[in-house]
Amino acid sequence: MVAFNLDDIIKNSKKILLLSHMNPDGDTLGSMCAMYSMIYNRFKIKADMNIVSNIPYNYKFLPNVNLAQRYYDKSLVYDLVISLDVAAIDRVLDSQVLFEKAKCSINIDHHKTNPGFGDYQIIEPDSSSCGEVLYNYFKKNNWEIDKDSAICLYTAIMTDTGNFKFENTSANAFRAVADLVEAGANPNYIYKQCYETKTKNFVLFQNYCVNKAEFTDDNRIVYTTVYKKDLEKFSAGDDYTDGIAETLRAIDTTEVAFVAKEVDTKLTKISMRSKKTDVAEICSRFGGGGHTFAAGCTIKSSVKDSINKLLREIKP
Repeated sequence: MVAFNLDDIIKNSKKILLLSHMNPDGDTLGSMCAMYSMIYNRFKIKADMNIVSNIPYNYKFLPNVNLAQRYYDKSLVYDLVISLDVAAIDRVLDSQVLFEKAKCSINIDHHKTNPGFGDYQIIEPDSSSCGEVLYNYFKKNNWEIDKDSAICLYTAIMTDTGNFKFENTSANAFRAVADLVEAGANPNYIYKQCYETKTKNFVLFQNYCVNKAEFTDDNRIVYTTVYKKDLEKFSAGDDYTDGIAETLRAIDTTEVAFVAKEVDTKLTKISMRSKKTDVAEICSRFGGGGHTFAAGCTIKSSVKDSINKLLREIKP
């Protein structure tokens, strides 16, 4: 990666855009909103924030997230565009053109499968989250973390570590969140917003998906399907599938768990979790990626065919 001075780049940028990935989670939204606050407080520049999918209900408490917009004029040319927690540039969908047309583009991420797109990169595969990558950068470069940024960064780290229980939870992650609590983040409040503000339909939908799970390979592999008709039945948003794969992975016999969601009749979105298997490597065979034990991909075939293709790759 080429060395660069982010302070100088921001100072010389009048129009800045921050990008989050499709189907946004707490890490991409928390990182984006933290960067927004830090840029404004340090440089007095109001960046634009772009989302390409609806913001999940439980993340609407994040400071300034209400300023994020879904649609942007694709003819705009920004001085600087920063992607946050975007493992591959196609995960920003049609906003990719804004990233590629920018006078300067920066890719900030923590996924080991990130190919290093953009003019400059800050990629730390050993960090738990993009939020932790940002925290490390801010501390190293003496950027003062304000309360709003602390709330956002804490949310990013907490959610991407599964409330500090996933394998990516490190001593440095704990040191970071301790510092963020001192800066004003309230752990109890943030936890309740992220994990205890689920709607009735959300809970019923997830129970429905778990109850129809299929087990194979001596219960070592478990998966469930989500069709468009299922989403319509529960008036479910894209975020309603979040956490289902983790629930299936928690079964004592499970080694690999995945959710196969119908995008259309010939396109299926896969979310995979495992206890030991490198699912990022498996997903990479379909053009996806992610973390060793948490990854995803999109397969260009029906749900049934996609499941069969995936099972052939999982089984030795």
